[in-house]
Amino acid sequence: MSLSQRALNVVGSLTLKIDSLAKQMKADGKDVIGFGAGEPDFGTPAYIVEAGKKALDDGMTRYTPASGMMNLKEAICKKLLEDNGLSYVPKNIVVSNGAKHSLYNIFQAIIDSGDEVIIPAPYWVSYPEMVKLCGGVPVFVKTHEKDGFIARAEEIEKMVTKNTKAILINSPSNPCGGVYGKDELEKIAEIAKKNELYIISDEIYEKLIYNGKEHISIASLDEETKNLTIVVNGFSKAYAMTGWRLGYLAAPIEIASAISRMQSHETSNPNSIAQWAGLEALKNGKQELEEMVKEFDERRKLMTRLINNTDKLSCKEPDGAFYMMMNISQVIGMKYNSIEITDSMDFSSLLLEHECVAVVPGAAFGDQNYVRLSYAVSREKITEGIKRISHFVEQLED
Repeated sequence: MSLSQRALNVVGSLTLKIDSLAKQMKADGKDVIGFGAGEPDFGTPAYIVEAGKKALDDGMTRYTPASGMMNLKEAICKKLLEDNGLSYVPKNIVVSNGAKHSLYNIFQAIIDSGDEVIIPAPYWVSYPEMVKLCGGVPVFVKTHEKDGFIARAEEIEKMVTKNTKAILINSPSNPCGGVYGKDELEKIAEIAKKNELYIISDEIYEKLIYNGKEHISIASLDEETKNLTIVVNGFSKAYAMTGWRLGYLAAPIEIASAISRMQSHETSNPNSIAQWAGLEALKNGKQELEEMVKEFDERRKLMTRLINNTDKLSCKEPDGAFYMMMNISQVIGMKYNSIEITDSMDFSSLLLEHECVAVVPGAAFGDQNYVRLSYAVSREKITEGIKRISHFVEQLED
């Protein structure tokens, strides 16, 4: 007896592994500062929680349509039109158990064995594993810190083959915080149109944006691009609703219908209570969101300044999300108590063991020269955490 090759070929999430280890160390009484988790440290706003409670009190605990409640889908259409200039009807929308579920559904719907998906690297850990789960082949386009970790269109075009099925864009991005401008999006759209490729646009961090940057959905460029694009979004990041598990996609009706049919067999409907809470979030969520973004902005600037004042470490100030990639290339090859740091895994493991600071190794995202830090933690923890990282680096020897 053996497991399927599908199961054996999938690598577990390093971000969740690091977060789990840090939480276990905390439970054991250690003073751990965790820069690993990808979730806001703010509580879900009270009005959203109250909407969930009301749904429970009103008995909204039964099955909904598999692709989501009609009133929620209508609210999503309204949001996409007002925020992104995208005109959809409810048949274009599928509500799922988180944006991650939406992405998984997309890959299952459009990818056959051997199909290639172009993914900018560093990438979110789950993208390549999802592609592999449906027999596809992830193809990586390296991005560079000097470019803000934005994949250039000419580099994407070099990777297009007869097997290419889709291009994935994540803006603002996890793990780098990069934000794609209109010019670059237009060039990528031209590649997709010329080669008849799908565009998967993961926009889960669209509201978390700084430095005067503007979020532009690639689907909003023109109708032809929109007809090739599947937009993914959700409630976890903007509304601090990570545990509620609620996301959605907007796609051409043929794709949305196929995903709806699939989801009816996979999970049935997304959580009914979360849907009512999500509906309330779309109606009334602006004030809390603005306050959260303002705080993230302050933390972002603080973390950037502290890292760039640390010997042998550096980072580029991110334009979006709540992550940054810390460049550790100068300490690769150095030693801690005679133990050589050969890659980002070594750096992260030694840092957690000796300084009780959890970061995610760049290996998880496809680049060993970096580790990812989340600034979804308090300013006090950011200050103390970078102080400990600096102390760790001071002890390294050639």
